[in-house]
Amino acid sequence: MSTQPVEIKILDRLVRVNCPPGQEQALKDAASEFDQRLHRLAERTKVSNTEQLIAIAALNVCHELNDAKQSLETLQDQVTQRTALMTSQLDKAMAAQGTQE
Repeated sequence: MSTQPVEIKILDRLVRVNCPPGQEQALKDAASEFDQRLHRLAERTKVSNTEQLIAIAALNVCHELNDAKQSLETLQDQVTQRTALMTSQLDKAMAAQGTQE
């Protein structure tokens, strides 16, 4: 798959990043969100070192991703349990219906 360079702006610096065709807007949106996070983090923490700021922001994003993964796993487990319960109840209802006929 070929890629094409896309310019994004992070902390007032232009960066060229290779991007798969058709994903340019998604990359720009992600870069915009990351840039906004960095600016908010800089204001909150008063950290001015760019590398440190990016490291903190990356850790925050990874933490949020891990939380989201855990939430998704919990939801998947709940769906699996409810599906098994519903299947069991449906099987019982169908068996009871079959014995009545």
